[in-house]
Amino acid sequence: MWDHRLDPGLIHGAAEVAPTERGWLPHRLAPAARAQCTDPQLLSVEAQPSGVRLVFRTPATVVELDLIRTRSVIVGVPDRPDGMVDLLVDGELVGQAATTGGDVLRADLATGQSELEPGPVGTVRFADLPARDKRVELWLPHYERVELVALRTDGPIEPVAMGERRVWLHHGSSISQGSNAASPSTTWTALAAAKGDVELVNLGFSGSALLDPYVARAMRDTDADILSVKIGINIVNADLMRQRAFGHAVHGFLDTIRDGHPDKPLLVVGPIHCAIHEDTPGPGAFDPEALAAGEVRFIATGDPAEVAGGKLSLKVIRDQLASIVATRQPTDPHLHHLDGLDLYGPADATARPLPDNLHPDAATHDLIATRFARLAFGETNPFA
Repeated sequence: MWDHRLDPGLIHGAAEVAPTERGWLPHRLAPAARAQCTDPQLLSVEAQPSGVRLVFRTPATVVELDLIRTRSVIVGVPDRPDGMVDLLVDGELVGQAATTGGDVLRADLATGQSELEPGPVGTVRFADLPARDKRVELWLPHYERVELVALRTDGPIEPVAMGERRVWLHHGSSISQGSNAASPSTTWTALAAAKGDVELVNLGFSGSALLDPYVARAMRDTDADILSVKIGINIVNADLMRQRAFGHAVHGFLDTIRDGHPDKPLLVVGPIHCAIHEDTPGPGAFDPEALAAGEVRFIATGDPAEVAGGKLSLKVIRDQLASIVATRQPTDPHLHHLDGLDLYGPADATARPLPDNLHPDAATHDLIATRFARLAFGETNPFA
């Protein structure tokens, strides 16, 4: 077996690959953005490598990756399944391996305390690969923090430069990060990127698509050919701002992106249908009855009557996003709008309801990807 240096040049989709005492940690936000962030939720999820993958060419038939995962566990909330590493050969998913070992970060929402339980290095192994020169991609778990320790193959490898295809830079919520998707290469964003034949840089941050200025600056400073921002659900379920602040925050977010990408196609995507927040503001919360039964579901705790006083619902946000894009388009012809209901609407909610009232299941990730690819990448559409 050949032991390979984990050169950051092997890693696509990360803003930085930082050395640690145990290996290399991919970050999806650059140091300047992280330095301005005081939110532990965002700092946690930006180090969960959704869309991050090792990419190389090789004739090898065996590939092994040592890694140390960190699983986030909430006391009283059912654990998620083990993370997954997907192996793609020339763009086709040919192998999957669950992560093992690693650390556990256990948080108690009732006390606000958390404890880190260290664990051992785990190994994922893929064998019987075709014995020919091929492009290999190892997609890292989309909801576990991962430190890369060692890469081994039974043949030489050659890095593949990012940018051989167009680069799609996307920002969104946990749905864009991939919550409830089956694996890292089957999140809706990864599937849409494959259908559009583009390289994905995924800034989908669970609970954290909140129009933060440092995220806008990160997008401004990231090389990309096409860009999109999916705005709405976290603004509502965090109960973060009111109508007066929201519209101006969207304008400022788009202005900052445009400072770095003045003429690139930029698609503003509204929220998909989510019954609990269509008319009811946040904050969102775990459903205590579901937790008592060992299940995860979410509820909205606001009052629909509060919308008249300036609180935000998803319907209000969709209307505002459409209006903002229409206002800007006369001076920004490369700015486009996509209604999230065209990706997943009320009829879809009846046919395939969100299992936890908030996140799509694996089959619905595929549905959203198919529709996004048609509406964004299709001929005459924004990313054609």
